[in-house]
Amino acid sequence: MKKKAKKRSWLRKLRHKYRLIIYNDNTFEEVFYLRLSRLNVFIVGGIFIMLLILLNTFIIAYTPLREFIPGYPSSDMLRNIQNNALYVEQLEEEIELRDQYLMMLKMVIAGETPDTFDISSLKQSDTSKRYKNLLFTKSVEDSLMRVSIEEEDRFSLSIQPQNSDIDLKKRILFRPVAGMIVSKYDPAKKHYGIDIVAKADEPVNAVLDGVVLLSTYSIETGNMVVIQHKDNLVSIYKHLKTIIKPFGSNVKAGDAIGVVGNTGEFSTGPHLHFELWLDRNPVDPSQYIIF
Repeated sequence: MKKKAKKRSWLRKLRHKYRLIIYNDNTFEEVFYLRLSRLNVFIVGGIFIMLLILLNTFIIAYTPLREFIPGYPSSDMLRNIQNNALYVEQLEEEIELRDQYLMMLKMVIAGETPDTFDISSLKQSDTSKRYKNLLFTKSVEDSLMRVSIEEEDRFSLSIQPQNSDIDLKKRILFRPVAGMIVSKYDPAKKHYGIDIVAKADEPVNAVLDGVVLLSTYSIETGNMVVIQHKDNLVSIYKHLKTIIKPFGSNVKAGDAIGVVGNTGEFSTGPHLHFELWLDRNPVDPSQYIIF
């Protein structure tokens, strides 16, 4: 009985009304008053504390202030982690391709017949499907490296074509894709090819017989295929959605090597960036192919 009486007495105290009055210190005039109870104070105080906790949680979780929390990675660190993961994946693929090439080269030197291999198996772990959700920006170091490479003329690129005994106009070059040229060949702006707008998923064809010299993915040009033809002629196909012919494949003129896509940072819509190189010098494809 005593416990019940104490409990009732405690509940009554919670409901007892109190008056908070504010007086003028000079005239003792009542300025403001507020009727309160302990229960009201507890309820209002609890709601205020919960709102304060929710507000702090929102600010920390959805604003840059979270980067000041020890151990929480910054946006730059997250971007570097994503870039490094992509670069490591590409390096692993290149290393495996190099090992396969060296193994085949040893077999050729030993007089054996090298086995063919399919590099599509090396790309099963490719995460390119989520590349479009990543945002990459060029750093100062990257820009300086680009300028340095261009100044050193690392790849011996020359705007002025050299004399060659090959006359491309006497050759029949297969049209890589049917479409309209929206960006012409302009070596002065370092645009060494042409951009052809075509329907999405349209097949891209090889212009001549040759061997696939490169079949890879890069952040800027997306899926890219490079084909080596006879007489030191090279054709390049960029921004492909998918690649059909892997590295080392023999192709015939008109063979489908890929599909028109919109991959890479430099792409603004489904199109094909096509280049022709003769003796390590770019030439205007529109002068030799009817699109």
